[in-house]
Amino acid sequence: MSYIGAKPTIGNFQICDAISVVNGQAAYTMQVGSTNVIPQSANHMIVSLNGVIQKPNSSFTVSGSTITFSSNLATGDVIDFIQILGDVLDLGVPSDATVTDAKANFVSTSSAAGLQIKGDGTTDGTLQLNCSQNSHGIKLKSPAHSASASYTLTFPTTDGNADQFLQSNGSGVLTWADASADVVLLASSGNLTSGSRYNADNVFSSTYKSYKIIGTNIRFSADTPVAFVFRTGGASGSDSTQSRYSYVNNRVERNSSGAASALTVTDWNGSVGKICQDIESADTNKTGSFEFQVFDPYATKSTNWRNHTVQWDSSGTWIANIMGGGTYNYEAALTGIGIYPSSGNYVNGEIKIYGFK
Repeated sequence: MSYIGAKPTIGNFQICDAISVVNGQAAYTMQVGSTNVIPQSANHMIVSLNGVIQKPNSSFTVSGSTITFSSNLATGDVIDFIQILGDVLDLGVPSDATVTDAKANFVSTSSAAGLQIKGDGTTDGTLQLNCSQNSHGIKLKSPAHSASASYTLTFPTTDGNADQFLQSNGSGVLTWADASADVVLLASSGNLTSGSRYNADNVFSSTYKSYKIIGTNIRFSADTPVAFVFRTGGASGSDSTQSRYSYVNNRVERNSSGAASALTVTDWNGSVGKICQDIESADTNKTGSFEFQVFDPYATKSTNWRNHTVQWDSSGTWIANIMGGGTYNYEAALTGIGIYPSSGNYVNGEIKIYGFK
């Protein structure tokens, strides 16, 4: 390869301080600027003795910063110079901005990281990521030496969803997870445009003590009440339909002519529960919505509940319900719930279930 001007040199070339005192010994200390230096090997040196270039590992050997000639030097012998070539791949200190991206192509192996950021004995290793103008930066810092920490964090395969955080599995494998809160969405039906039933299995657990089930804009294909049953069996639950559902419902009605009335509806040891009475199906603008709260169904294998509902019935009467009830003495923990019209199918609406810590 041709060059304009002198060919670039590669190495870390140093001339050792003159050794002017020859004292009849074979071994001498090499220094540069009065500081001991250690050549990579004897083959990385040029040594002149009495005007003759010496053969490495024959005329002399090297150990640390000591050069030892093959025989003791006598008075009158002169060490003309010792030149240390350095590592032939050692560029010394590169000039600023001379290391390109292609040269910084670090490769990791099964036993070693591709890049190490070392500490200096008192300061922990720190990696800084600068802004575009290199006037600001953030730092990633190693734990202190006293922690004796050695671990690997493996990042997820995707960038996660909005508002998620990185969560470890305890072995350094990171995944995206939703932030924990006092109120957590556990299940959602989506828009219920068909089907005779919505089952939410495996939503009740020991994590939460109470649950809120919210139904909005519910409409059925027939004028019918909203019924429910608790379910056991985890992810593939089965209905708990023993005659253990009891409730009382205080109901206030107001019809289209302005007349108002109130009544109390009760049931004792029924095979299913009721959230509200008939929801209007003929008029698409008349739907029912409910807020249904269940207390500690998993741990107690029984539960109390309360419910607030606004709805339209088949005659076009607007109804408000305030209901309370309970179940008792199931043999297994209640792990889910099924919500459905007493007849017909869903036409519209959505049901969401939240857990409260």
